[in-house]
Amino acid sequence: MSAVTAGRTAPSRKEITHERIVGAAARAIRRSGYDGTGVADIMKKVGLTHGGFYAHFASREAMLAEAADRAGAESVATLTRVAADAPPQEALRAMIRAYLSKEHVEDAETGCPVAALGSETPRQASRVRRAATRRIKEVIDVVARHSPDQGEPGAYDHALVTVATMVGALVLARAIDDPTLSEALRAASVKHFDATGT
Repeated sequence: MSAVTAGRTAPSRKEITHERIVGAAARAIRRSGYDGTGVADIMKKVGLTHGGFYAHFASREAMLAEAADRAGAESVATLTRVAADAPPQEALRAMIRAYLSKEHVEDAETGCPVAALGSETPRQASRVRRAATRRIKEVIDVVARHSPDQGEPGAYDHALVTVATMVGALVLARAIDDPTLSEALRAASVKHFDATGT
């Protein structure tokens, strides 16, 4: 046993099951929206009965809040990983290209929850909105940390506009049923970022 693992205990069966439920719900909300995510379907997806749900959550809203938090955390982790794998001066461009990639457009279930759920979020309970807001702030912070103008006046505003443009471009690229226009939206957005030195 290493010194790192000596103080840890293995997760309990209930904790493992809870994590599986949250993971399934995080994928489901991005695929089907908040309203399209039902307790019975999530529990069936992880091989449990509907009755077992209340051993893990006080309410559907509690599950949705954890799912929103998990989906947001996964998005932040992906952007952070992309940035870490790129040379420092290319980190932001690498994040933008990954975010606006064809693969991300086609994979809403594991992609950015802001693009998948942004228009639904204002109608959710406050705890769901709070979880989403916290993760949106983290995405903005990741972009701000890797911006070439970090530390300069207006740099945070620049990060806000960058994130808003990335999310908007992804929403539009997913919304339309014309693959040529979807590709043009993505390409034009990446080209815009390249031209502005972002």
